[in-house]
This record gives sequence, C-alpha cells and structure tokens, in this order.
Amino acid sequence: MQRFLGPLLCLWALRLPAGSAAAARGLDVASYRERVRAMFYHAYEHYLESAFPYDELRPLTCDGQDTWGSFSLTLIDALDTLLILGNVSEFQRVVNVLQEGVDFDIDVNASVFETNIRVVGGLLSAHLLSRKAGVEVEAGWPCSGPLLRMAEEAARKLLPAFQTPTGMPYGTVNLLHGVNPGETPVTCTAGIGTFIVEFATLSHLTGDPVFEDVARKALKALWKNRSDIGLVGNHIDVITAKWVAQDAGIGAGVDSYFEYLVKGAILLQDKELMSMFLEYNKAIKNYTKFDDWYLWVQMYKGTVSMPVFQSLEAYWPGLQSLIGDVDNAMRTFLNYYTVWKQFGGLPEFYNIPQGYTVDKREGYPLRPELIESAMYLYRATRDPTLLELGRDAVESIEKISKVDCGFATIKDLRDHRLDNRMESFFLAETIKYLYLLFDPDNFIHNDGSDFDVVVTPYGECVLNAGGYIFNTEAHPIDPAALHCCRKRREEQWEVEDLMREFYSRKKTKKFILKRAPNHGEGESAKDPEDASSEKAGEKRNSKKSSHSLLSCPSQSFNSKLAVLGQINVGLYLLPENHFRKRP
Repeated sequence: MQRFLGPLLCLWALRLPAGSAAAARGLDVASYRERVRAMFYHAYEHYLESAFPYDELRPLTCDGQDTWGSFSLTLIDALDTLLILGNVSEFQRVVNVLQEGVDFDIDVNASVFETNIRVVGGLLSAHLLSRKAGVEVEAGWPCSGPLLRMAEEAARKLLPAFQTPTGMPYGTVNLLHGVNPGETPVTCTAGIGTFIVEFATLSHLTGDPVFEDVARKALKALWKNRSDIGLVGNHIDVITAKWVAQDAGIGAGVDSYFEYLVKGAILLQDKELMSMFLEYNKAIKNYTKFDDWYLWVQMYKGTVSMPVFQSLEAYWPGLQSLIGDVDNAMRTFLNYYTVWKQFGGLPEFYNIPQGYTVDKREGYPLRPELIESAMYLYRATRDPTLLELGRDAVESIEKISKVDCGFATIKDLRDHRLDNRMESFFLAETIKYLYLLFDPDNFIHNDGSDFDVVVTPYGECVLNAGGYIFNTEAHPIDPAALHCCRKRREEQWEVEDLMREFYSRKKTKKFILKRAPNHGEGESAKDPEDASSEKAGEKRNSKKSSHSLLSCPSQSFNSKLAVLGQINVGLYLLPENHFRKRP
C-alpha cells in the first residue's frame, strides 16, 4: 500500500509555479484576491456595526437577528478567516470578545448539527491557530486554552442528544435542559454523521474519549442501517432506526455524512471509515450517477425519484479530489459550472432534464460548495477553468448581492430579487474558499516545508505543517495537533525518530518552544542555540531550506501524515485498482 501511495503523494506535494496557469488566460489573480478581501471587510464591518452581538446580519435593514442559538455566530464563524486574510490584530481582539461575551448556559433550543460545525468547529480551529495569530497561549497549549474550554463546553451541551437506543442523535437540544420531552426523533442523515472531525479532535486534545465515542457510534449506526443495495436515505427515526425519507443521493440531508467519512479517515488514519466511504461510493456510482450528474433514487430499489441537481451537491467534486479521483471530479464540476453560468449562481434545485430551476427553489444564499470544489481541484490540477469560476463568483456576487450593509441572499436567481439575510457561512466558507483559490502561497497550502515544534507536557509536537482538514463549515483543523496531547509511547518514539532525522539533515525550519507547566507559567520563544543546551547538545538551526523537508520514499506513510499533516489530498488506503475506469 505504501508503495502505491508514495509516488501519488509526492506528485501532489509538487509546488507548481504560482500564477502560471492563470497567466495563460490573462486572469489577474492578485487583483481578484484583493477584491475578495474587500468583500470580506464590507460584510464583516457591517456585521460589527449593525448586527453584533446577534448571530447574523440582516443586510437590507442593517440590523441583526439570532438564528442558530444566540452565540454571536458570525463572529465565531469569521474568526479563522481573519487569520487566513492576515489580520492578526483583529483575530486577537475577537478572541477576547468571545471569551468575555459568549455563554452556552442559556435556555435556547439549538441545532445539534449547526452548533457542532459552526461553534465547536470554529472554536477548535481558532484555538489551534491562536499561537500562529500571536495570541499569548497558556502553559499546556494546545492541550489546554480558553477557546478549547469553550469548544468543550459547547460540545458537552450537545451530548444529551446522543442518548438514544441507536446512538444516533436528536436534531435539536436545549442547551440548558437537554432534549425536550416532545422532541421529534426524526433526524437527517447528515445531522447524524457529521461529528467525527470536531468530536475526535476534541477527544484527542482534552483526553476525554466520550466525544469521539458518540460520533463513531452514530456513524456506525447509519452504516448498519444502509439498504441492501448500499444506500442510505435522507431522514431516519433515531429511536427505531426506521427510514422516514427514503430518497438517496449526495445532496441536502446526506452530504456531509459522506464528507466526514473521508475527512475522518484522513484525520484519524482510520481504515474502517475510508472503507465505508468507498463502499458507498460504489453504490452511488452504480445507482445515482448519470452522465456525470448525480440524481436522487429510492434507497431500496435504486429507481430515480428526483432528477434534480441541488446546489449543496457541489461539494462532491472536491471530495472526489480528496480520494484522488480527479478526472471524474472535473467532469462533474464542469456540469455544475454550466449551471452557474446560466444563472450567475447555483439555484437550490435545478431540474436536469428541463435545464431550469425548480419552483420555489430558485434562490442562492451565497453558498460555498462549488467554490470549495474549485479550490480543491485547482490545488490538484492548476486548471485555469477553476480560476475562471472564482472570477465569475466574485463578479456575480458583487453585482447581484452587494448592498450598502453587506451581501444579501439571492431570493430568486431569475430576477435577482434579494432576501434580508447574510448567513454566517458567507464569511466562514464562501469568502475563505475564494480567497484561498486566489492565494496559492497562503499558509493553509503549506506543503510541509515549514513547521513549528512546540514542547507540551507530553513531549515535542509538530504543528503548522499544512495538510489542514476543513470541517464542513470550512474551519481548518491541524491534523498534527491530534498527536500533541496523548501519552502513547509508540507514537512518541515515532515522533522522536522523525525529529532525529530532521536534525541530522540540518534542515529544520524554526522551533517555538514552550515551557512545560512545572517550569512555571507563561511561555518563551528560545533561540535554537539556547534550546540545544536543554537537549544534551542536540543542535538545531533555523536556516530556510530551499525545498520540502519531506522525502516521500524515505518516510513511512503513517509517520508523514500523523506527524507532519501531509494530507492535502487524502490518497489514503485506496486499492490499486481504484483508478481503473468503469466498464
């Protein structure tokens, strides 16, 4: 398996000349990057002025509203985007604001799914990026910290939802009282299977296995209840495990379940999760794929129930790229791009045979999914068509959606009527993926040639090496951080062996050392020469290397992924015949 994966991972890590593909089509990448930055601040500043501390901005009336639980949600969702745009000072200010102003001990009915992906995911990502943003972190970081404690508190408020006979969670929980007695037991598939990224990260950082355990149990419950032809439906009763809505597809109500099987497999190096996805992928291709479109079918029979494309399905080409299926991903992406060109956005539902919108589903709430796929595929191919989608998105959103107080949801793509809402995911996802598409040198795209080493109570830990895993709200999680807070001896040996190899080659980048708690509170950044005296003469230098420290053939697959986070594409545990064309 490693023999098969090694060359592919090396090819993926190659850094192509920035802007070369764009130049071929005359697209000014830097100019569009700055326009995206300006879009962010137009929306963000009006949220602060007109809507904070409410969850979201109402851009047509220049005021705010609570939507998902009264968490100042847009501020949490936008936090890591601030750092990706390079605004360290505002990131630091917002961290303080959130610590002082957000309270989860409130009598509010909250979506378990949305609270997890937006609040828990946003806080975890910000916690892991805090040192990079210049925040003065406490002793023990990344295994402790105020944002981590906030994420843990929010996640614990969700745990009562998982107390069902099947282990599949209710869709809604009261943050003060738990699950309401009359709560419906019917939950969508995505609302059950979209926890492993955040909850496993939380378990690894805090040492409490309960979060990962409930997330895994929910995933396996869905897997156990798939149909005989390998498909899952849209909604299920979490008490009886009976399918209530039996439409099977890759879009709304199901989407992020498949996404989290892949991303969970990559994040956790989990063969079982990837195997589950690959089995689903076979069934999806066999029963729902037609001419590079994906339709909705009856989960037990495989007969077509809805010949529609939903805008939420546009994440799929990006997910295909994560398993290395780039050719199929590009063909499907180009189908979706034709819909964008037709309307200047993706309608929520598009009737494929008729080539037009579906009644009462003509809107576009500035969703990110097609842009997300473009970002992933551009990293894989450098195809300038993907930059052209980014260009078209900027032009369309600015022309149709921009208003004096931000950017408004497009209620109807046919006549460009607007709705008085700006979802928090516009700043968390849409803007972020657009910016990363036009910013090839962003730290998020790090190929492992630069990294930090921190000293934790559990030993040395490699961070910021790249390979970030985006949760379904586009909050990046550093996979290497999951190995910072555990005492597994074999893992420690693996890290130490890798570090010795780096030291002996004298290609170390930079080291940020932190005192362990028994050395006193606070932190100190030390010179390599100072550090050497504490490591029995072990020499360290901070010289910049001219190429990646990774040498794909010389390091084991698990070591490279687990320690350095080199998992941008997730060519992970795939059989050697995976890329063979279907007959």
